This record gives sequence, structure tokens and C-alpha cells, in this order.
Amino acid sequence: MIECENLNQEEIIKELCLCNGLSYEMVGQEGSDISELEMFFSGYPRIVGLSLFPNLTSLTIVAQDIKEISGLETCLQLKELWIAECCIEKIGGLQECRNLEKLYLYFNKISKIENLEKLFSLEVLWLNHNTIKNIEGLQTLKNLNDLNLAGNLISSIGRCLDPNEQLERLNLSGNQICSFKTTAMKKIMYYNMRIKTVQRHLHEDLEKLNERKCKLQKLPEERIKLFSFVKKNLERELAELKGSAKGHGDRSNNNKVAELEKSKKCETVTEEPNLQQKILTKLNALNERVTFWNKKLDEIEAIYHVEVKQKKKSHGLWIPFLLIELETVGNIHFEEGTRSDDWFNSCYELILSRFCTWDFRPYGITGVKVKRIIKVNNRILRLKFEEKLQKFLDNEDMHDSESYRKMLECLFYVFDPEVTVKKKHLLQILEKGFKDSETNKLPLRKEAVILANSLSMCEGPRIEFLQQKYKDEKNSPEHELFRHGILLITKVFLGQSVQAREQDSINQANYPMVNSVFAPRKYLLNSIMGQRNCDCSIRQCKWFVFDHDLVLPEYIVEFEYITMVKPHSLFSSFNNVILEESKKNSEGSLLSQDLQFDDEVIKMDPRIKPRPKLVNLDDKTILSLAKTNIYSHIVSLNLHGNSLSKLRDLSKLTGLRKLSISFNEFTCLDDVYHLYNLEYLDASHNHVITLEGFRGLMKLKHLDLSWNQLKKSGDEINMLCKHTASLLSLDIRHNPWQKPATLRLSVIGRLKALTHLDGILVSEEETIAAMKFITGTKITQLSLLRHSSTKEERPRTLSIWPSAKILTQISKLGPHLHVNGNWYLKITALNLDGQHLFEITNLEKLENLKWASFSNNNLTKIEGLESCVNLEELTLDGNCISKIEGISKLTKLTRLSINNNLLNGLEKHTFDNMLHLHSLSLENNRITSLSGLQKAFTLIELYISNNYIALNQEIYNLKGLCNLVILNMYGNIIVWNQENYRLFVIFHLPELKALDGISIEPPETECAKDLFGGRLTSDMIAERQGHSNFTQMQELSWTSSSIRTVDLIPVDQFRNVCNVNLQNNNLTSFSGLIYLPNVKVLCLNYNHIESIMPRLKPQTHLTNRQLLYQKVPSSGYGQQGTSKINRDTTNSENLPPIMHSLEVLHLGYNGICNLIQLQLNRLRNLKFLFLQGNEISQIEGLDNLVVLQELVVDHNRIRAFNDSAFAKPSSLLALHLEENRLRELSKLQSLVKLEKLFLGYNKIQDMTELEKLDGISSLRELTVYGNPICRKTLHRHMLIFRLPNLQMLDGIPVNSDDRAKAEFQFSELQAKKTSLIPVTNCPMDGGSFGQVKAPPMKITNVILPSGFSHYLGSDFTLTPEAEDKKNKNAGTLTNNPRSIHAEIAFRQLRGIDPSPPLLSHQNMTSPTTQMYQSNPDEGRIPGSHFPRSNRM
Repeated sequence: MIECENLNQEEIIKELCLCNGLSYEMVGQEGSDISELEMFFSGYPRIVGLSLFPNLTSLTIVAQDIKEISGLETCLQLKELWIAECCIEKIGGLQECRNLEKLYLYFNKISKIENLEKLFSLEVLWLNHNTIKNIEGLQTLKNLNDLNLAGNLISSIGRCLDPNEQLERLNLSGNQICSFKTTAMKKIMYYNMRIKTVQRHLHEDLEKLNERKCKLQKLPEERIKLFSFVKKNLERELAELKGSAKGHGDRSNNNKVAELEKSKKCETVTEEPNLQQKILTKLNALNERVTFWNKKLDEIEAIYHVEVKQKKKSHGLWIPFLLIELETVGNIHFEEGTRSDDWFNSCYELILSRFCTWDFRPYGITGVKVKRIIKVNNRILRLKFEEKLQKFLDNEDMHDSESYRKMLECLFYVFDPEVTVKKKHLLQILEKGFKDSETNKLPLRKEAVILANSLSMCEGPRIEFLQQKYKDEKNSPEHELFRHGILLITKVFLGQSVQAREQDSINQANYPMVNSVFAPRKYLLNSIMGQRNCDCSIRQCKWFVFDHDLVLPEYIVEFEYITMVKPHSLFSSFNNVILEESKKNSEGSLLSQDLQFDDEVIKMDPRIKPRPKLVNLDDKTILSLAKTNIYSHIVSLNLHGNSLSKLRDLSKLTGLRKLSISFNEFTCLDDVYHLYNLEYLDASHNHVITLEGFRGLMKLKHLDLSWNQLKKSGDEINMLCKHTASLLSLDIRHNPWQKPATLRLSVIGRLKALTHLDGILVSEEETIAAMKFITGTKITQLSLLRHSSTKEERPRTLSIWPSAKILTQISKLGPHLHVNGNWYLKITALNLDGQHLFEITNLEKLENLKWASFSNNNLTKIEGLESCVNLEELTLDGNCISKIEGISKLTKLTRLSINNNLLNGLEKHTFDNMLHLHSLSLENNRITSLSGLQKAFTLIELYISNNYIALNQEIYNLKGLCNLVILNMYGNIIVWNQENYRLFVIFHLPELKALDGISIEPPETECAKDLFGGRLTSDMIAERQGHSNFTQMQELSWTSSSIRTVDLIPVDQFRNVCNVNLQNNNLTSFSGLIYLPNVKVLCLNYNHIESIMPRLKPQTHLTNRQLLYQKVPSSGYGQQGTSKINRDTTNSENLPPIMHSLEVLHLGYNGICNLIQLQLNRLRNLKFLFLQGNEISQIEGLDNLVVLQELVVDHNRIRAFNDSAFAKPSSLLALHLEENRLRELSKLQSLVKLEKLFLGYNKIQDMTELEKLDGISSLRELTVYGNPICRKTLHRHMLIFRLPNLQMLDGIPVNSDDRAKAEFQFSELQAKKTSLIPVTNCPMDGGSFGQVKAPPMKITNVILPSGFSHYLGSDFTLTPEAEDKKNKNAGTLTNNPRSIHAEIAFRQLRGIDPSPPLLSHQNMTSPTTQMYQSNPDEGRIPGSHFPRSNRM
């Protein structure tokens, strides 16, 4: 066999030599010269013969049947090994190949990466297309730079490749990796959250500005309204005067009536011909004042727009910064500084030190204020900078650290002034460094990076450029042009630097041996600042650095110049004057003069007396106002200045041409219809919110709708187009339009006959622009081609932008596409943002559309998407949508965004069928409820900030969304209404990872649990019930929920609750239950009740026994240490009574050891008290419970009764004392009404203790089984004999035979005792058992004569079998009923009359068992089912 193997090995080596062109005979001599061997396809089933080639460096084996790596022990010089497309199952046999650099083991059957730990030199490892499941065993391969694991079974990466710092190429394609996708999704979600936080802050700032603007505009608007009202009064007077004069010749009687009316209205009754002139003069003065205040409004609006622009600019940088962070996977990171950061303070001081007041004085600048500093951490640029720096130092052989430091400098980058610090240019520098940029127009900037060490030299070019550019614009305040700026602070290595020569241009060719060139300011030609005698100018220089990589951008600084002229701001002192109407300072005096001038104009003659206001309109009033008796003769009707909200049927006024209803209370104009001859309508200064119903006015030429509440531009323009096609003049100013920017073009484009809009002539250029605008507001084939893409998959980019936007930017179809019959089926992405669409149409054939965006349009409805059933992402931000509808068929939606709309709510079943919806964004709407999201189970991200959500219950609607990890609710009313809002949400939504843009940390979660954990609140009950109407609730059951406190507010709503079950919780007191007014039954078994009232101060010092109780409740030391003090000091009788309706109380198994501390005396109307299973040693503190009928203290630690236990007369009918440690029965004589007494399983040994029960003559039922006394034979007949009313003993009824036997037995015993015991040795107080009471007798042993048992009956036997049977019966009786009174009480409370059979039935289950123990869900069963045993 060995010879056969050797022969086979010889054949293999011969094949190896043949394939590599070697002589087998000479291989022993020439083998040491061979460095490379190759074997392909077949002929080499095992690795053998390599010892013949000791200097082998490369071995290639491909497509062989090799199953293991072996025979390489002698290949110590091997550097490259290929064993590919073989059958290798395990990596091994490479321990001696320490010099191996490249290892290729692809297309094998390897399942584990192992035995590579000692290959420290390995650089390339290919294990692709094997069956590897985990990445492992590579920790020691520090030089590994190329790793190929494609086509394996790897499912996760984790941090297993962290030690391989030199790794450059990694191929993991074709695996089952989900961690890449998961990580990418997490990053996208995280940055999406941060970007939305920035947008939210911007929205808040803009809202503040808008509120301020509205306050500032209030005074001018009030003045304008006042003047407009007076104007229209005068115009009405003037029209009546002219009408009277015109009709004087025809109708003299009417003229007299008009003059009479006019004399009543004017202060000066005169017929002077210049009255009309006075009216015209006053009208002109009023118009001037209106113009003045309109100018004030425009000024405020202009300042507002400037500040809005600045706010957007300031916030606008952060969003691209975050996008860069996301796209570069953190290689570029931005950090905003604060005063606590050292680098922030260093930058701040650097800027102030390089600011020279002399340089900026010509511009009116006196200082600089730093607003924000952002640190830039660009890892790629920093590595390049450090590599170049190290290379320079190595070449120069610099060892002097001082010289090296002098070459490092912090300088300001000098922006190209013509670029005006465009955001795109700045972002390009921060991301890619100072490379050649298309934005750089100056040739010099391509040669060198221009820097400066002075703020004036850096900013001077920008300031002068802006001044020159806007010098002809008078409207733009000079200082506002350059007031805000941005600095870029760079870290620069100057290297070898020389001063610039005037005759040479600055480029690398003229300065070949240097790294940088500097030009001092005093030598600069045409210095931008001029020559001044200032010490700063000596140090100020411009630098030109040729190597762009040696300039590293480090800090971005946003600043504002402080000027001698105060900035125009909505928060400036002048505007405060307008706001406060102050008259204390100089500006106030100017404003007061204007207000005084207004008053003078108002008081000008003629002064019109106010007319009585009309509240409603009838036919008589119309005819009276029109001064005619025929409706068809009424041409003009002026209803200005009344309180009308409705108009009578005006359609009968067929001849009406002019109608004025200004300054009334109209909210709609549906009463103005079918006035076919109406040409003029003034409805200004009303409260019109819609034009719906406004119809049949085809001749209307002039319409004034200014100063109303119209919002929906699309709907209102449609109404005007349909019913006022001949309109020439339209005024719609001072309405809260939703899309004011495009309103003018929309109106002009739709109302083609219009010549004047808002008092301004419509120009021809505007008409052309409007027609073009309207054409673009419809979805056509051309617009679909222009704004769509046919990409099948979403690009693998880290971006938060909608997929439709990304895809259409990368690959647009374009109008040049060859259109065929099925072109629309290829469209997968559609981006129609900002196209001013009024509706979504013509998408019926786009069945394969996956990603669509319709942001920033004029949409009022979600419609036209019914056919797009494959839609996965839909974006509708910035529209006018008020209701989510039309998307029920879009079941594949994963992302839906409807931010900045007018949504009022979420319909209940909107999201029920969307089983793939992961992200929902509804920010900046008017949503008040989240009930529609209850079944959106797949939601991961929910953004709903800046809405109107106010109630805590809304959070409960999200509790079922177990996948929700990001929630943004900032800006809702609940944030301010709910105390500890953040912790409240964290507690109720425990799966959340981020709330309102801030990550949730573990300490917050723990704090939320501490604060809200175990609280039973009204909201929780409302959530379970589905409504908050608590007034009809009668029972409250909340078991096994770890409740610690009860907080039911308002208490009055729970007034009908009578049964409360809070069993198996963590209550330490009755908590808020004491405020429920009508609770009759309260079950608190299995809690930790210490007192009725909550403890005011926690115990600061605990004894060892109390510490023991905390660990082991059964120790019985829970309240030790305080009970003695309480017994002496606490007088619960003086405490006021509480819970007046409470009758039944269950406190079983609470660890109670002190009844005084429990304060049960305050429950004055308590009838049934259950305290079983506690650690009670004394019955005390129950003196005031005068109506108590049943007391259960089974399974406690009671040994005896103290003097105060039952000192007062009691109404107690039933007393349960089983499973205690009683040895004596003293102190029970005061229980004169007691009918039932349960003493089973105690320590009673003496018959004399049972004889003490003689005083309780009312006793009808008694149990004593399980006591030592039961081992004696006479206790049953003795008790029957001594207790004449006893009906039940140890669960066995007492009949007449039992009583006869008892009497017979004790008469015989008495006779025998008399004959055996001398009289002198046994003094007696009485005679026989019959008539005279016998003395106490202690029987220790009885020897009865034979046949005596016949007289006692068959049940009185002393055999062991009988005794065992008796004990067994006693055991079965422990579960028998013990209280019928509690059952009666329960039935009465539940409205059930106790039937006679119930009252007579003695085997009734106790109320504890019936009401609460029947619940199969409860793990612990209280009451009589607790296991009984004799406890020593």
C-alpha cells in the first residue's frame, strides 16, 4: 500500500514537472532554482513534491480535486499562493508560510476563516465564493489591504474589521448582508431628524417675525380702515348730493326730501354751493393719509422680507452641512461652538484682534459682533494637509519645532467679491478644498489661494463691490447690503515665503522655489482702504499660497457689523414706537404728530353724522334707501357701514348696476347672484371667507374684495372665472392668501379681460408672463417628459431628499425622447415641484410610477393618483391641502410627506391598508388628533411638529406603533400643557429612540419610569374604555399592573364608582382613592399598604429588621420599629373620618404588621374588613369601627389579645382568627353579638380556654379544628353542652342527638368525678352539671369503662383510624364558607336582593372568594384558599 502511494506521488511530481517544463530526472538538482510553479485543471490531486523547490515564492493551483492544504511546510519563502476552484474545505497547513503576502482561495468549500493568525505579512486575501458565514480570524492581519469575500453567506459585519486599519479594498457583494442597508437607513433617519429640527427652528423664528410684523401693522391698518370708512361715508354723501341736484328739475319733491335728509346729517345746515367742494377737499386729504399709512405698511413689509431672507440664509447653511455629513459618512463633520468651547473663544478673540476700527470707519462701521462659529472637521483634507506638511518637513530636514510653528498661521480666506459668498462656492471649498473652481473668475485664484490676516483686507473687496453695485438703488439701505457676512478661517502652512515683487505677477512660474508670497498692505497698489497712520496697517498682509492642499478650512464664522446707523429691524426702537404708540422719545413725537394730523383730517368739514346701522334688510328698507317704489328702477344701492350679514333676495332688482356693501359683517356673498346688470360691487372691509355661491354676474366690471379673509386662491379664482368673465377691475389686497407670491400672475392669467388689479394697471408684459405661467400649471405630456425618469431602482445614495427629486436630477427623460405608445409605462419617478399646479391630472396611465413629488404647488386636494397603485413615495409639501383623501389604493406607500399644508385632522381609516408605510411627515398643519394613526403599525418615523395637538390621550393613539423609533411633536400645545411632557411621551412609547430631534438616553427612560410608572390616571382608563365619559362607570378593576399611585382627575366624574379592584399592585396607601366619594367595596389584596393616607416623608433611617423586610416580606418586620411609637403617640381617634361610603375593605397579603399605623379608625362606616395573610400580632386601632360586622384576620401572627383589642362594645357578628398562634381566648367576652367565631389551626391546648367562650351566648358557629385541644376527646361535646345556641361546630351541624349525647356524657362524668374525687380536695362553686355550674376541669387522660362508647354514639371513638379521619375532615373544612354577611353586602351593592335560601344556606362562599378569586387571570388567590398549616 505504501509502495502504491509512493508510486502515485511519483506520478504526480512527474506531471508537475511536465506542466512547468522541468525535467523530472534533474529536479533534485535544479529545484532550488525554481521560484514559480503552476498547475491547471487536472493532474495534481494532492499537494506533494514541494520539498524539491525550497525557494518557491509563487504557487498557482487551479481547478484540481485538492481537498486540503498540505505539503507547504518547506515553502518558507512562499509569497503568493493560489488554490482556486478546488475542493478545499478548511484553511490549514499555512503555519510555516510566514512570508505569504497574497493568498487566493476563491471558489472552494471553505466555511470558516481560521488558521491565518500568524500570516502577519498577508496583504491580499481572496475568499470569495465559498460558504463562509462570519467574518473572523483577521484581527492580527494588520497589513491586509485587499479583502474579497464576495459570494458567501455573510449576514452581518459589525466591528470585526476595525483592527484592519490598512484595508483599502473590500468586496462583500453577493452576500446576505443587511447591516449595510440597516446602517444606511439609520443614518438617513438620524440626519433626516436633524434636518427637520433645523427646519423647525427656522419655522419658529419666521413665526416670531410674522407675529411681530402683524403687531406692527396693526396701527397702520386701523388708521387705513378708519380713513376708508370716512371716505366711503363722504362718497355716499357726494353721490346723494349729485343725485339730488340731477333730479331737481324732474322731481322737485324728491329734491326737497333729499335736502331735508341732508340737513339732518350735516352739522352745519347750509345750502352753500361749495359743499361738494369741501367734500372733495376732505376726500383728497383722506387719500393722502391712506397713502402715508400704506407706505408705512410697505416699509414694515420690506423690513420683514429682509429679516426673513437673513434668517433663511443663516439657517440655510446647516441643512447642506448636514447633507454633506450624511453623504460623506461622517468624513466631514460640522460642530457649532459655544462659550464653553476653548476653540470658540480662541476664534472669537482672533477676529476681534484682527478688526481695526480705523479701517472700517469710512463705511460707518464701529464694531463686529460674532453670531455663530462652526468648526469644520474634514478628515480627507486634513490627511492631505498633514501628508504634504510631513513631506515638506522631511525634504527640508527640519527638526526645529519653533521654525516649523512659525510657518503655521491662521488666516482669513478672501472670497471673490463677484461671487458674494455664494453658498455653493463655500460648500465646495469645505468639501473639496481650494481646488480650481468655475466660480473663480480671476486667473490669479487658479494659481494661488488668496488669504489675509486682517478683517479689513478680507472684507474690503466685498463691501466696495456691493456699494458699487447698488449705488443707484435708493430703496436699499446702504448698511443693510453688507451688514451680515461670513468668514472662513483657515489653517495655513506658509512654508518658504517671500514678499511679492511689484513688477512680477503672482504665480508659481515667477516664484519657483517658494511655497507662498505675501504682500504687506502698505506696499499694495491702490490699497482698498487708503493710507492711514495706524499700527495695524504695518502687520496687515495678503498671502498667496500656491499649494492648495496646504490651506485647510477649519472654521466658519457668521458675524454682523455694528454701525453708527441703527439697523432697520422689526425689533428696532422706531417700530417699538409704532407698536406701543409711545410719545416719550423723539421718534414718538414724530409719530404723535402724524396721529394728530390724522385727527385733524378726520375733523375737517363737512363732518358726517353717523347713521343708524341696519341689522337686517327688508323690502321697505330697500325702497326707502333707493327713494323709489319700483324695484326695477333701482340702479344704485349703498348699504355701506351697517351690521348686515345677510341680504334679502336681490335678484328682483333687475336694474341694479352698482352695489356697495362695504364695512358690514358678511362672511360669504351667496346672496349676491343673478344680478345680470350689476357692473360695480364693493364688498371690501367684511369677513368674507369664500366666494362660493357668488354667481350670475356676467356684466360685472368692477369688484372690490379687499380687507376680507379670503385664503384659497385657486378656488376663488375659479369662481371669478366662471361667473365674472367680463371683470375689468379687481381689488383683492389685504386678504390672508395662501400663495401670495404667485397670486397676481394667477389672477391675470385666468381673468383675461382684467385691466386693473389691486389698483395697478396690468401691463402687456405681465399678461404674457401670466399666460406662460398658466400654461405651466397643467400637467401635459411635455411636462411629464421633462420632469420624469425611468430608472428602475432608487440610487444607492445617502440622501434625505425624495427619490423623485434625486432620480430626475440624475436622469431626466427630456422632450427629445422618442415617444411611442407605451412611453408612459416606463416612467418610475416624477418630480413636479414648484410648477404652480392647481390639480393633479393626466396620470392615469402612469401605472409603474414609484416615486412622485408635487411640492410647492397650489393643490387643494389629493386627487388623480388612483391609478398609480405602485407608488412608494409621495411628497406633497407646501400646498393648500385640507384633507388626506384619494390615497386609499396606494397600499405600497413607504414614505408620505404632506408638510406645510392646511390639514385639520387624520381620518380614521386612512392608513389602515398601508402596510408598508415607514415614514410619515405632517409638520406645520392644523391637526388636532392622532386617532387616525392607531393602525399604522409599520410606522418608524413620525414628524408632526407645529400642529394643534393638545390632549394627553393623543399619545395613547401611538402606543400600538411598536416600530416607531423617531417622533417629532415639537410646537404642539401638548408640549406646554403636559407637565414633564418629554418624560410622559418616553414612558408611554418605550420603543422610541429619539423625540423632538434629541436622542433618548437610558437615564431619561429610567426617570420616566420613576415619574410615570405605576400611576393609574384618567387618561389610562379612557384609553382602555375608548372614551372619557366616566360618569356612567360603576366598577373599576385594574389588577396586576404595578400601580403605585392613583390619580383620577377630575374626581367628580368618578362619583358613580362603587366597586374598586386594584389587587396585585404596588400601592403603599389608598392614594387618590380616598377622594372617590361613593366607593363601597375596595379590594387591595396583594399590595404593600402601610397606611390609608400617603406617607408625607419617607423614612430616612431603617432598622435591620426593616431592611430585612424589604428583602423578605414574609419576615414580618415591615413596620417594626415604628409601631411602638405609633401606639403611644398616634391617636387615630382624633383624625377626621374619610371614605364615608366604604363598607367592604380587602387588605389581605399586604405585609401589614401594625393596625394603628394603618389608621382604619377613620373608616367609620366599614362593615366588612379582610386582613388575612398579613403579619399582624395585635388587634388594635379598630375601636371606632362601631358598625363593623365581620373581621377576618386569618393567617397572621396573633398570640393573644391585649386589653384594648375588644374593649368597647362591638357590633361584630363574625370573627376569623384561623391560622394564628393563639394559646388563650381571653378578652373576647365583650363581643356580645358575635355569632361566628373561627379559631382553627391555632395553638389552643387547654380546655379551660374553650370554656371562656361561655360568655358569648350568641355564638352560633364555631371552628376549633387543627388545635392541639382537638387531640383530646371531650372538646366537641363539652362545647355543645356549654354553648346552648351553637348550631355548627367545625363545619358539622349540631343536632338534637348531639346535644343529648353531650348532656348525657357530662352528667355521667360529673357523677363519676363526684364518686372518685374527695370533696375536701376539690372545692366547688356549684353543684352538678345540670342545675349548678361545675368548676373548671382540666382533663389530661380519661379511662372509660367498656361499653361507655355506646352511650356517646358511633362518632365518638378514639381509634387512630377515627382520629385520622377526623383530621382529614377538618382539613377539607378549611375551604368551607365563613361569612354570609359579606355576601349579603356584595349582593346589596350590586342591586341583588338576598334571597331567603341564600340567608339560610350555611355553605355560602365568602365574598372574597366569590368576587375576586373567581378571576382566572389572577395568579394569586387570597382568602381561605391560602394553604393552612400549624405554625410553631
